[in-house]
Amino acid sequence: MNYQEIHPPEHLRNHIRYCWTLESEHAENSTTPFRTMADGCPGLIYQPKSEGTLYQGNKQLSDLFLFGQSTRYAELQLTGNFQAIGIHFYPNALKTLFGLPAEELTNSCLNLEDLVKKKHPALSDQLLYAPSANDQLKILFYFLDMEQKSSLHLQDAAMKQALAQIIQSKGLVPLKSLQDDLGLSERSMERKFKAYTGISPKLFSRICRFQASLIQLRNNEYDKFSDIAYENNYADQSHFIRSFKEFAGFSPFQYQKKSFEIVENLNQLRPS
Repeated sequence: MNYQEIHPPEHLRNHIRYCWTLESEHAENSTTPFRTMADGCPGLIYQPKSEGTLYQGNKQLSDLFLFGQSTRYAELQLTGNFQAIGIHFYPNALKTLFGLPAEELTNSCLNLEDLVKKKHPALSDQLLYAPSANDQLKILFYFLDMEQKSSLHLQDAAMKQALAQIIQSKGLVPLKSLQDDLGLSERSMERKFKAYTGISPKLFSRICRFQASLIQLRNNEYDKFSDIAYENNYADQSHFIRSFKEFAGFSPFQYQKKSFEIVENLNQLRPS
């Protein structure tokens, strides 16, 4: 696997965390299983079928698709080669960049080809015939910049503040105090946050806490699993392991032994 991480242009950094390109060479008819982990963020992937095809279960994904928030892990299969570009957005980008109701895309994908053909009819062909991945990224940045200019009015200052505080606290900020600071009831806070990010503030907080524990695991910043559980405010090690399985699809021990993380939160599964 040839993986490269790329910083977004300055004018899109309020919406994009990072971008990546991934290239691989498999036998033409080979199938490679992957698992994605919940990370609190939506994204976009361009994977031309001329190189390889991505499937989620029995569903064939389009060349260019947008995915929403995931509330748990998901299984993908690739038939052929990876020649993919990924754009990893911030949690609120479906609303603030695309003007989409974020909750409708939770645990789902949207074929972007139809949207692109309506708004930018030449873009699909430009992507197909671009000479390199960097050229394809420039084309996608142009498309996203056009989307950004038409959605400048969709920011929500209160939800932006709530999102920032949950992320900065690694999911540990008390939601009641956050609601009080924003002058919102629990029901109003949940409704507005779901519309802004696609999931409830409680679930988003749990995913942030899982991601903080995952970073410790990746970086080997612990002596035993109970250290990670304690530092991330889990009741005990068993609660930590149960939460990890929910969002990653395997236990912390299995993650270390049976997976190969080629892109952040995307694992190529190894045979048992």
